[in-house]
Amino acid sequence: MMNILDMVLAVVWLGLFAAGIVRYERYIVHMFQENSYKPREYMEWLRVHSNVGRLLGKSLYAIAALPLVLVGSRGCMIAACVMNAMTILVNKMPSAKKPLVYTKRVKRILVTSAVIYAVAILGAVFFGTRRLQACMCILLALFLAQPFLILLVNLINRPIERGIDRYYIRDAARILREMPDLKIIGVTGSYGKTSVKYFLSTLLSVQYNVLHTPGNYNTTLGVVRTIREQLRPYHEIFVCEMGAREVGDIKEICDLVHPGYGVITSIGPQHLQSFHTIDNIIATKFELADAVPADGRVFLNYDNEYIRGRRTDKRVVSYGTRGEDVAFRAYDIAVSPSGSSFKMRDEKGEEYEFHTRLVGSHNVQNIAGAVAVAHTLGIPMEKLRYPVKQLESVPHRLQLIRQGDRILLDDAYNSNKSGFKAALDTLAMFRELRILVTPGMVELGDKQYDENREVGVYAADKCDYAVLVGREQTRPIQDGLKEAGFAGGHMIVVNTIQEAFQMVNAIPDERQKIVLIENDLPDNYA
Repeated sequence: MMNILDMVLAVVWLGLFAAGIVRYERYIVHMFQENSYKPREYMEWLRVHSNVGRLLGKSLYAIAALPLVLVGSRGCMIAACVMNAMTILVNKMPSAKKPLVYTKRVKRILVTSAVIYAVAILGAVFFGTRRLQACMCILLALFLAQPFLILLVNLINRPIERGIDRYYIRDAARILREMPDLKIIGVTGSYGKTSVKYFLSTLLSVQYNVLHTPGNYNTTLGVVRTIREQLRPYHEIFVCEMGAREVGDIKEICDLVHPGYGVITSIGPQHLQSFHTIDNIIATKFELADAVPADGRVFLNYDNEYIRGRRTDKRVVSYGTRGEDVAFRAYDIAVSPSGSSFKMRDEKGEEYEFHTRLVGSHNVQNIAGAVAVAHTLGIPMEKLRYPVKQLESVPHRLQLIRQGDRILLDDAYNSNKSGFKAALDTLAMFRELRILVTPGMVELGDKQYDENREVGVYAADKCDYAVLVGREQTRPIQDGLKEAGFAGGHMIVVNTIQEAFQMVNAIPDERQKIVLIENDLPDNYA
């Protein structure tokens, strides 16, 4: 019979074990949320970006504690408690770029998971012959199965989630039907869509009451939430960002909002792990053009080869920085630490000069798209000059930040080859000490090595130093830099972004430092 001390030790062990389970489960749920609650993408993350050793490391101490508990001696129980405390420590949630958001869906996942644990333990208590040992073995088995248990939880909750989603979607559709005069502009692209959304909303606000989807609310349910929570009868224009990871994602949003206008900012080999081919990406982005009515307009970035080469039967308004056949063309771009200046011709060939606090041809290209839409919707070009001058950098999208004696070009929000090269072109325009900090690009499938090696070659004459984050992750960029003859002593490879900035600070040069931060891997890649 257990005495009081043994009972206390047992309760302490169980409490510590439960705390370890909770911490581990929060990590798994966070990764599931980062992968948009999609089982296929989550399984791809498990396959590519996690590994058995890493996951076992999060449960190793709990595994080691079990035989100690089964032995049952007081010393073993104390050791088991220590092991469980270590389990809690190794499962401490790291500082996340995008922390776990406790949405109602996440709460339902956690509740269902808790029910599974409870049912399994009750089964062991009522039907097991050696109840304590059975409970412990079941707890450990569930702990180890947590990366896959969440898929079972998702399957159990699927009917509920689908029913809730259908209700919210129908309610959003009702709200839109009650606003027949609302102009809806869809914005999509492999990159640039968030910047164009913000720029366009700012320019249109000169003359209209405008609502845009906030942050990265670019999925169907993100759009639904924006409509239900923020759209009001006084809004005249709704700028709707549309993201996609699979064929049909843009069409699903278009079937809800029925855009009268569409902007396709870019197409590139992004999210190839889910799209598989560039043709699928092109077809998906042009689902927006297909949804625009015959009397609407489709605004296309003709600087992009995939967009220029795609034909559509809709009324096209082109924009960009190259080619005489472009309706709205920006040119004579000049960049300095204080911003950019450029000239722009409208569809009639009339010339206007613009100034902006933003830097780089990439930003100018996005501004040109926003100007094209705003002018087409009735705002005179002259009236757009002041709001262009007042545009703010979209956070982490070639955002110019003054930080003491150095200037940061923060382009940390994801990365793609075209955007990477455009950011390097911007860096090359500066005369100061130019430093590239990057972990490279991800989600490129079979092209990941070649695309990263190519930007490595391209970066060789655009920067003075390259600080690469992740020895294996950046191997292709290292190879590209070496291939282009980049000075070996100026290529620095580190393990973390914190180490990267330590090395930036240590570079011995009296010139002002211009630091381009290109990509910052999301938490499910860390």
